[in-house]
Amino acid sequence: MFSVAYRMLGSVSEAEDVVQEAFLRMHHASESGTRADNPEAYATTVTTRLAIDALRSARLRRERYVGPWLPEPLLAVDDDPARRVEETETLSTAFLVVLETLSPVERAVFLLREVFGYGYDEIAAVVERSEANCRQLMARARKHIDERRPRFEPSRDRRDELARSFFAALNDGDVGALERLLAEDVVFHGDGGGKTAAVRHPLVGALQVARFLAGLGRTGAAMGLLIEPVTVNGQPGIRVAGDDGVLGVLSLTIADDGRIAGVHNQINPDKLQHLGPVGDLNAHLAGRG
Repeated sequence: MFSVAYRMLGSVSEAEDVVQEAFLRMHHASESGTRADNPEAYATTVTTRLAIDALRSARLRRERYVGPWLPEPLLAVDDDPARRVEETETLSTAFLVVLETLSPVERAVFLLREVFGYGYDEIAAVVERSEANCRQLMARARKHIDERRPRFEPSRDRRDELARSFFAALNDGDVGALERLLAEDVVFHGDGGGKTAAVRHPLVGALQVARFLAGLGRTGAAMGLLIEPVTVNGQPGIRVAGDDGVLGVLSLTIADDGRIAGVHNQINPDKLQHLGPVGDLNAHLAGRG
């Protein structure tokens, strides 16, 4: 249920709210005598419908969001079993950002078909549309996604090797080493949500992104922050923390040519709450100044 809700919403807190509400509704239905022939399918149906409604409401808030909107990160070290999901490319930060371009119903149809392998008859029952309409929605969503879908490096060993090189270059603040690891058209996105200092517009190009990343690395070292490699939404990344808690999570998109095509930096404190104590990045930056 969380796997469906999180991919629909890109938010851990909102997905958990949807799952909790789904459990309550199923419990009330059971107490009133409703019996599901297929409990798993029933749970998916309730969760998906609630997620569609939640996403419609979230869209209004996200239109007023300050700066780029990025999903809340899921770390492989998260020990909450309720938040464990299979780590595939459809969980990646880059892919979730692409999903944001779909309508709520298109997103539901695409995920149920592409990720969870539902038949069109099953999808139609979930989203309360005809099978023909679901096929049309899927065709439109797939075309839209394929035009923007990131192409990932398929080898985990190569991804891990590149991530180690990136981590070393970042720690050293080595612009040249970082630039060699980046695709020429690499894009850096930062999400501070207006709460912390973040780039308001994407940075594009290997040299510009390399210089910015090197600056982040040097700043982190000067501030004595803990910078550790982690797996973020199934892809390589880093977790940055101070003595007061986590300050940010950065994830990489490693393309099939073996270079880094995208960098997503989540430093909105509201989107890090599920990772434990959250530090005050603004205070750390002010202290350095």
